[in-house]
Amino acid sequence: MTALATAPAAADARERVAWPLLLGVRHHGPGSARGVVAALDAARPDAVLIEGPAEADGLVALAADPEMRPPVALLAHAADDPGRAAFWPFAAFSPEWTAVRWALGRGVPVRFADLPAAHTLATSDPTWGDDEEADGAGRIDPLAELARAAGHEDPEQWWEDVVELRGDTDPLAPFAALADAMTALRERYGHGGHPRDLVREAHMRLRLRAARKEFGDAVAVVCGAWHVPALAKRTTVTADRALLKGLPKVKAELTWVPWTHRRLARRSGYGAGIESPGWYDHLFAAPDRPVERWMTKVAGLLREADHPVSSAHVIEAVRLAQTLAALRGRPRPGLDETTDAVRAVLCEGSDVPLALVRDRLVVGDALGEVPAAAPAVPLQRDLDRLQRSLRLKPEAEERTLDLDLRGATDAARSRLLHRLRLLGVDWGEPTAGRTGTTGTFRESWRLRWQPELHVRVAEAGVWGTTVEAAATARAESRALAADTLGEITALAERCLLAGLTDALPAVLGALADRAALDTDVAHLADALPALARSLRYGDVRGTDTAALAGVAAGLAERICVGLPPACVHLDAEAAAQMRDRLDAVHTAIGLLPEPAGAAEPGTLALRWASALRRLAEAERVPGVVRGRAARTLLDEGRLQDDETARLMGLALSPGTPPADAAAWIDGFVGGSGGGLLLVHDERLLALLDGWLAGVPAEAFTDVLPLLRRTFGAYEPGVRRTLGELVARGPQAAAPGPAALVPGFAAALDEERADGVLPLLHLVLDTEAPA
Repeated sequence: MTALATAPAAADARERVAWPLLLGVRHHGPGSARGVVAALDAARPDAVLIEGPAEADGLVALAADPEMRPPVALLAHAADDPGRAAFWPFAAFSPEWTAVRWALGRGVPVRFADLPAAHTLATSDPTWGDDEEADGAGRIDPLAELARAAGHEDPEQWWEDVVELRGDTDPLAPFAALADAMTALRERYGHGGHPRDLVREAHMRLRLRAARKEFGDAVAVVCGAWHVPALAKRTTVTADRALLKGLPKVKAELTWVPWTHRRLARRSGYGAGIESPGWYDHLFAAPDRPVERWMTKVAGLLREADHPVSSAHVIEAVRLAQTLAALRGRPRPGLDETTDAVRAVLCEGSDVPLALVRDRLVVGDALGEVPAAAPAVPLQRDLDRLQRSLRLKPEAEERTLDLDLRGATDAARSRLLHRLRLLGVDWGEPTAGRTGTTGTFRESWRLRWQPELHVRVAEAGVWGTTVEAAATARAESRALAADTLGEITALAERCLLAGLTDALPAVLGALADRAALDTDVAHLADALPALARSLRYGDVRGTDTAALAGVAAGLAERICVGLPPACVHLDAEAAAQMRDRLDAVHTAIGLLPEPAGAAEPGTLALRWASALRRLAEAERVPGVVRGRAARTLLDEGRLQDDETARLMGLALSPGTPPADAAAWIDGFVGGSGGGLLLVHDERLLALLDGWLAGVPAEAFTDVLPLLRRTFGAYEPGVRRTLGELVARGPQAAAPGPAALVPGFAAALDEERADGVLPLLHLVLDTEAPA
């Protein structure tokens, strides 16, 4: 009896519809999405048209796949230029998505009606697929205009009140009212600063005519409300085709890709974006008691962040949100009311935890999924396979990944991430690593998958069908195109990190050729550190680096010979750069293995020490370089105390210009450990103090900035100790423990010192010697 009564009622509702049924929506709105489903249930059309690229008809069936989970997007890119791409995003609360799912679930034909992507990509500025709500110079924002006409300053709040937070007994009434409002706007503003819309709407009308011819008049169209008046407008086929005549065109390829809520946000640059995709998703998923459920989510998030939030807080926050909505005349609490309540009750008035709520819940990091059946370039398929086998799931939320390269899985993960970076797919970014971890066996990465990386993968597909092959070909190409020696050495380092052994011959060949021709010592010095690191990483990763070691040894030999004359007569800026190069080269030479065929161990180190000594004693070398060379020799134990004092005395002699002497001081005691060197060597401190006291008044102000920079970098305790030593006068004895730390004895009390040994053995879990 109920079925017999319902069937005539549904038939009557269908007969009352004015076909075609034009359902104007906001592209991402939960109220619009529920309204579309209700309208389609009432009208039961024979076919549904969706605003979207016409070529996507062949992909629409995938929307019904159980593995398809929004947010997702249609990605279109030019076949011969994958970087020219456009997206059409869909969220669970997008009206177009619910319409597609409604049609597929009932066997109703569904088609896309917008301008083909082949034309969109051929324009000078392909962008997001649906950008009619983008506000810009000369363009109007339809929602802002309607809100202003209704006396509201905030279009988002106005839209929430009239669409998202209200319910209607007649499912078609809201669409009719919105169509009337948009008709008035189009009559006043025309295309409203969106001239491309006229072309798009002409194509939609042609698709609508074709659908009515194929399926009959009972066709529903789900599109942006701005387009409804244009689709209802009576035009001729000839006029519409004339608007489309001569449009540029490219070959386009389309697929589905995962999308994120963060990329649905307007601040991401998406023209039709919304302010709060996470909030809208919540409204769509929780139509009953949305405020209570929202406050529960917020409380859970804050508790995870160690904020004390109780059930009583949640109850009070719900009551406050409802009270605010009543005072403001809103049908139900919206985002503003819930946010104010969260700040006042759950966050206790602080905006710091509120920022976390806005980022993680109001916007959110939800990442969609697409089925394996979706079209993809071979490189994407290989990347998907590697992600599954290495258990590296792409996630929209940023996370840190710590790798131990001694393990096979972590080593493979590292190679994958480095290979992707070579291809321009920056899924991961290397970071400094965890506190307390050292050495080359560990790596730390900051991972975050962005939807645009699918475009980067498509672009990289021209280099190969697998990640390894593509990265190898890309590295070989970059080696041939490199302009400087530093670029090639950096590339060699990246190839070793990525485990691209097949690319190394081409890279090392280019490196050897460039190194042989490059006579600039600065270029050689810039290149050597990367080579040294490459040898070190190669050893850790088990890579054969014999050829690389030979090139590195050759560079080091040439630097030892050419560096002293290259440092003559440099200006202040060039001298500071050379000082930094000296530090880097010194570190690199310490990492290099002994060259093959060396006469005796330590040959390279001796040659480097000889080059440093020539620098330290050369008169025409800038003070900052001479000072750093002397300091490096001292740190390595290759300069005796008397020699150090002699070099410092010469550098600070009355005949030396104050600016050059100050530069020598900066080179010698600047940087790590320079302050402690002065603390423990009274003679050097006395020389420095005497020089400083004798600087003429007219020159003091010139050297003061450099000296302040040098000594200002010391730790407070070192600066304090130096001040105390200088205050005692130059005749004081060299400071021992008693001078440095109050309460210390002048000499070591061995009996008292032995008393701490049992505790040390306990802490270190060792046995005391018999």
